[in-house]
Amino acid sequence: MAKAAGLDAFKENHEVEAIDTSKKVKIGIIGTGWIAGSHAEALNEMPDVEVVALADIVPGKAADFAKEFGFESARLYDSDEALLEAEKDLDGVCICTYNTQHAPCAINALNHGVNVMLEKPFTVTLDEAIEVMKAEKASGKILTIGFQPRMSANMQMIKKIVESGELGDVYYIQAGGGRRRGIPTPFGTTFIEKETGGIGALGDIGCYSLDMLLGAVGYPKPLTATGYISDFFGKDPAYYPTHPEYAEKFGVDDFAAGFVRLEGGIVLDFRISWAMHMDTCGDALILGTKAGLRIPSTDCWNGEFNKPLTIYKTLGDQTVEYQVPLKPADPKLFYKKLRSFVDAIKTGGTATVPSSEIVINQAILDGLVRSAREGKEVTIEIPEV
Repeated sequence: MAKAAGLDAFKENHEVEAIDTSKKVKIGIIGTGWIAGSHAEALNEMPDVEVVALADIVPGKAADFAKEFGFESARLYDSDEALLEAEKDLDGVCICTYNTQHAPCAINALNHGVNVMLEKPFTVTLDEAIEVMKAEKASGKILTIGFQPRMSANMQMIKKIVESGELGDVYYIQAGGGRRRGIPTPFGTTFIEKETGGIGALGDIGCYSLDMLLGAVGYPKPLTATGYISDFFGKDPAYYPTHPEYAEKFGVDDFAAGFVRLEGGIVLDFRISWAMHMDTCGDALILGTKAGLRIPSTDCWNGEFNKPLTIYKTLGDQTVEYQVPLKPADPKLFYKKLRSFVDAIKTGGTATVPSSEIVINQAILDGLVRSAREGKEVTIEIPEV
């Protein structure tokens, strides 16, 4: 196997910055379910942060969360509205609700002049995303979306390779990965019910694969989409041996696929799965006029991958491939996601994962759903905000 010269161009240096603890950043957490625990753990590691308020619509849930994570002094509320009305000195909120409440909670927080870390997916529909962005623009506050894979040096390497010109002009990107058996019901049915989840595998893990690939090629806008979604496993009582009743509650997708035309002559071949009779939908690929890049398959694309990136090209009359060495897996991706939000608040900085990019991600998800429902290719238009 030929080894590439010039891989030093992809190296980077990291410096540790001191944290100023002279003033605490006051944070509230809206929604105290499973993902909020990861936020809490990260925030607990920050000496310049104080979690001052918690909200959850389920009675007693916020109190249990406060006890579990040591937020005994945090004030507790039964809704985001109550928290935002009462807490006049909040610097930011982490919104960790179920998907269908992302938009209303984010809009409410921004309208109260509070910076927002919004867990992914951005929203359920494109229309919702646009309304959130309008509130963001009017407020002048930070809105960042929760994509911790962006903190991974290995994920960042994908973008660096594309930007280096090693691949030439990119013309095709293929999403892969996906789960063989992974409908997320260990914590109940909020992920799979239409009223709470809104969308299934598409929004839960499909948005991760889109961010990885679209981010690498500069987030070109989508033009058209042809989509397919299914729910064969989710609606099968046999899938849930201990909870067959979940099948009746399943109201989202457990598999999706599609073909999306993007600006710049790039096409996206997309597929994602919560459940299927296959171990993976395949590796992710980026094809360019000078070389191709293979990104090893994962279940979710929500963090690190455990195999090297591989570049395929032709040198003279010889076809070669070489691997880009993996950097050590970073166990602090979630911390870095939250740290970037806190730092932006303190410095008046900008969102690490801006809505201007993720609205494109959301538009593709929305287009695939619309196409699947209508049974035809659809045009995607993103309104100006």
